[in-house]
Amino acid sequence: MAPRKLAAGNWKMNGTLAALAEIDQLLADHPQPDCDVLICPPATLIHPMVGRAAGSVLNVGGQDCHAGAPGAHTGDIAAEQLHDAGASHVILGHSERRSDHGDTDADVHAKSVAAHQAGLVAVICVGETEGQRDGGQTLDVIASQLAGSVPDCATAANTVIAYEPVWAIGTGRTPSNDQIAEVHALMRDRLAARFPDGGDFALLYGGSVKPGNAAEIFAIAHVDGALVGGASLKAADFGPIIAALAAS
Repeated sequence: MAPRKLAAGNWKMNGTLAALAEIDQLLADHPQPDCDVLICPPATLIHPMVGRAAGSVLNVGGQDCHAGAPGAHTGDIAAEQLHDAGASHVILGHSERRSDHGDTDADVHAKSVAAHQAGLVAVICVGETEGQRDGGQTLDVIASQLAGSVPDCATAANTVIAYEPVWAIGTGRTPSNDQIAEVHALMRDRLAARFPDGGDFALLYGGSVKPGNAAEIFAIAHVDGALVGGASLKAADFGPIIAALAAS
């Protein structure tokens, strides 16, 4: 079974109820794309976005979850609460969570287990810093993050892996096609060696993906889609990325 193509949008800390009009436009322009579509808005918008997307191709996800059960964790959200709100996915281990909140590979591992137990698909992010790239450590860093962040209960059905080089997120810079291909080949090899269905995990690229470079990125081997930041906020930008993936 070939990996399912996925165009995923991470709205980060952006969007109010008025932004849901972008969902209406996106679904009107791309009602039945030949790929899966996911948007992960702020937690405040998950439930209303689920309602807006009812009966459509759009999946809605969270941007993080706590590893534990609901309880005394002020400001956190349990995986089962995301599921109850209608989320189908959750992003885990994004570089902004790793750097701003100190999430370690062990934390991402524990959150992924919680996500799976709650019936969510875990979108697990890995990626190197600029210093690690310049120091020739990229492949070692990615291999280590994969080993530490992806739990043994991961399958192609409940886990997506997103490669997001930290230095390319929101900067307008992207790695070369050869650099992306090298990392995605490593991820595919490591997953295939560890999991019976490792060849079927969807592997996304993230980091300054936009309409102008999407088709070129999707032509790279083992790139099954994208995790898109700023360009996912507007239907006029995210739509062409979805179309490029569907056509790849």
